[in-house]
Amino acid sequence: MRRIKIFDTTLRDGEQSAGVNLNHSEKLEIARQLERLGVDIIEAGFPAASKGDFASVKELSDTIKGCSVTGLARAVISDIDRAWEALKGGEEPRLHIFIATSPIHRKYKLKQTKEEVIETAVNAVKYAAERFPVIQWSAEDACRTELPFLAEIVEEVIAAGAKVINIPDTVGYITPEEYGAIFQYLHRNVPSIGKVELSTHCHDDLGLAISNTLAGIQNGASQVEGTINGIGERAGNAALEELAVALHIRKDHFQASTGMNLKEISRTSSLVSKLTGLTVPANKAIVGRNAFAHESGIHQDGVLKEKTTYEIISPELVGYRNNSMVLGKHSGRHAFKNRLNELGLNVPDEDISRLFAIFKELADRKKEMTDEDLAAIILEESLSKEQQFYELSSIQVQYGTNQVPTATVTLTGCINQVIQEASTGAGSIEALYNTLEKCIDGTINLLDYRIQSVGAGRDALAQVYVKLRYAEMETSGRGLAQDVLEASAKAYLNAVNRVIYMKENTTAKVYQ
Repeated sequence: MRRIKIFDTTLRDGEQSAGVNLNHSEKLEIARQLERLGVDIIEAGFPAASKGDFASVKELSDTIKGCSVTGLARAVISDIDRAWEALKGGEEPRLHIFIATSPIHRKYKLKQTKEEVIETAVNAVKYAAERFPVIQWSAEDACRTELPFLAEIVEEVIAAGAKVINIPDTVGYITPEEYGAIFQYLHRNVPSIGKVELSTHCHDDLGLAISNTLAGIQNGASQVEGTINGIGERAGNAALEELAVALHIRKDHFQASTGMNLKEISRTSSLVSKLTGLTVPANKAIVGRNAFAHESGIHQDGVLKEKTTYEIISPELVGYRNNSMVLGKHSGRHAFKNRLNELGLNVPDEDISRLFAIFKELADRKKEMTDEDLAAIILEESLSKEQQFYELSSIQVQYGTNQVPTATVTLTGCINQVIQEASTGAGSIEALYNTLEKCIDGTINLLDYRIQSVGAGRDALAQVYVKLRYAEMETSGRGLAQDVLEASAKAYLNAVNRVIYMKENTTAKVYQ
């Protein structure tokens, strides 16, 4: 049974999803959960891209000790220096260097010959090897690269000091048979291939990311790259939860396993979905709402008699539970703190009193507080502190079927000034958002608005996700409240605050 290493790039390639921008606290929360999940390597970001990305990578590298933390770098000396400064405090500092190798990239992007690309790659790896104990080298657009040239440059970078060779399907173009053939070719034509680990990195543009990744494993890859929920550039990456469960369920076929704690999958998926604002489709394999639902009478009858008739994966395997401990207004501080620990929510002792007060206030209005409610309010209160440039003080919305909807909003501004405006709209949300736009300098275009309940019942919390364009930047925001309008206002301001934050810490989005 071969051991496959899991290289998680949710915080780098995953964050390159359109409209996704995570702050330091959110990245750290996800990284801690990835550590609990049992991934081997976390790609924390691209340190040379911006001050913000550098700070995030450094914080994660200094904090996360249960797995290796890596950062991305171009084959550029300044990128490598910046990455070393961010990663040198880690448990096992490793660097991920890339350079494009395909004809189309060499001609139009790099404007370099084959010889120049090899020289650039070799010099970068040699330089990095003076600092980093582990160097992973990636051939960007490897799957559209001439195989003889790919074999040649792989041999050269291994000689220069690379320990892991990554073969990315950067544009999601290749088929499983073709992808496996690349690994076979490298085994036959690279003399030093036995000295390194081979890694996969597959995109899902043709819906083949998982199939290609599994083909890579079957043909010698011992490391796979992917993201939670399959998020990422364009159509996304290979979904790590699907990969891990596929290897577990079909270990008879693949003869390979991962070190992932499968029971942490549902929690990790939910956390990434909440913090990125990217909703998991109901029919998504492993973590979708309908993944373990049976509606057909024939299926229901079969499952009641014997689960394995229609269920190859048990919900418990990936962390779903049929019963939840319910907290309410009579619950004490000890039970509250104990449940947070069980849910894996890292709350400093100094914040417990403040969060317990928020919990009690909400519990007075709700019949019961489920695990979902707890996770939602704790994450919202704990992770939104970094970006409070505009803060909601109060809203009042007047609506009637024969009246023009009118909203009045009071905000605390960037320099603690009080801002109050009123406006109208065709509906309550439009009136509210027209008013908020008047409070903020500049034009704001709302691109998407989504609302979902946290839990069930008429007293359920409302979670609102928005995507908007402000100050020539596109970003998303989220808001949580028992009232839909309050949640909507919080989501809108959260997105605006993220733009202001990003303007101060601009991050370049790159690669694969």
